Amino acid sequence: MLFDLRSAGRRRTVKLVYLGLALLMFVGFVGFSIGSSGLSGGIVDAITGNGNSGGGDSAVTKRMTADIQSAQRRAEAGPTNPTAWAAVARARLRYASVGDNFDSAKSDYTAAGKRQLAAAATAWDKYLALNPPKPDEGLARQMIQAFISLAKADKAVSAQEVVTQVEPSQQTFANLALLAYQANQTRKGDLAAAKAISLAPKSDRKALKAQLDSAKSQALGQQIQQSQPTPTPTIG
Repeated sequence: MLFDLRSAGRRRTVKLVYLGLALLMFVGFVGFSIGSSGLSGGIVDAITGNGNSGGGDSAVTKRMTADIQSAQRRAEAGPTNPTAWAAVARARLRYASVGDNFDSAKSDYTAAGKRQLAAAATAWDKYLALNPPKPDEGLARQMIQAFISLAKADKAVSAQEVVTQVEPSQQTFANLALLAYQANQTRKGDLAAAKAISLAPKSDRKALKAQLDSAKSQALGQQIQQSQPTPTPTIG
């Protein structure tokens, strides 16, 4: 049974299932702008580059590699320039979705692609450490997807907080709640959920609350099951 969590492998499977459910809701809110007004630049575009990823084109791969090297040199030459580190993160994210870095059949990053995402995450951390006066919302949205792909829910929460700071809306706070619950940050999730509900039209509040309550219950159930000790196998 999938929800028999006595083995580490099954616990990981359930975690991925729930993270996947949260991601589906997240895609509904952000990727396709469901229930929003005037939002653009969803995570689907962040991954696909609006359909212009370049596939396995070696020329595109070489150009993106050159872009990474150029951005990295500029960042290392001016390590206190947040814009330079943001450029490195963007270049790494773009490269992660092309060629051998992305398995289109599985719709997932390969090991090489995840290394690019991890490098983008390092650049993102350096960018944020420099306290840019107005954090890049578009880049933050892309980093959320990168962190989800890397199974780093806590980092995804931090990136989503950047988005809510720039655009405090029903949608962004609902996404923050979903991600916070998956990251075991229940208090933060509750605060974000309450804010999202307060910003929603009155006619939508009941349905939104039900969605967020369900996400919280699933996350809490997952945490309880994972906390159960693994029984020692008997021999004989």
